[in-house]
Amino acid sequence: MVKMAYRLLTSPQVHKLRPHEEEVLATASKRRIAYQDFDIQLYEWPGEGEKVLLVHGWEGQAGNFAEIIEALQASNFHVLAFDAPSHGMSSKGATSLFEFRELTGHLISDFQTSYLVSHSFGGVATTSGLYELGDYPIEAYVLLTTPDTFQERIDSVSMQAGIADNVKQRLIRIMEAEAGQPIEELGVSKLVPFLKVKRVLILHDLNDRVIPISQAQQVAGNWPVARLEVIEGTGHFRILRTPEVIQRAVDFLKAEP
Repeated sequence: MVKMAYRLLTSPQVHKLRPHEEEVLATASKRRIAYQDFDIQLYEWPGEGEKVLLVHGWEGQAGNFAEIIEALQASNFHVLAFDAPSHGMSSKGATSLFEFRELTGHLISDFQTSYLVSHSFGGVATTSGLYELGDYPIEAYVLLTTPDTFQERIDSVSMQAGIADNVKQRLIRIMEAEAGQPIEELGVSKLVPFLKVKRVLILHDLNDRVIPISQAQQVAGNWPVARLEVIEGTGHFRILRTPEVIQRAVDFLKAEP
């Protein structure tokens, strides 16, 4: 049972993109980089403004940001995105939440960007990646829904696989050995007070069925520079293509420091 749950945790499904998502990706400048055991797909939409890095969620991909990419382009931002290991058009193979985190931190530093947008688990990857970078400065960061901990992903997979608590604890020990630290220390709300981020906006649907609003509230409550705006009617995924939400995110990024 542990092996089955571990495979679920390390084998993200690749979901088919919508036609419009494919169209937007087709307009990008593309290149691939080697990272650990993967070939990572990078996307770039040049603009004269600030660089913005988009970080998708677990089992997501860069194309999920299609409408946001268009809105950022219209505001002349320089847009950057990527497909995480074993996600989207990047090469496939067993991966982990921690490889996602490490790649995100690497790209933030490599691109020298100070503006960020993440969705879902991308918020965990981004905040923990920033924590690993130390005092790396970020001007503005928008989180479109955010979980709080790696533990929530493990709980979700354990429930999906129907494994008992004692088996889940064995799975947690495996993950902690990979991370080199206890799982509870990787909570977003535990890390964010130490990040060098000037402005943070969290947009989260009140009735999100994937990540409860309580998780975003916990993160916002521990992040002095963060403002949580609760929205309704978008759910967990439609939030990425809801015009009012997109406009709010872009306006926040454009705001003067």
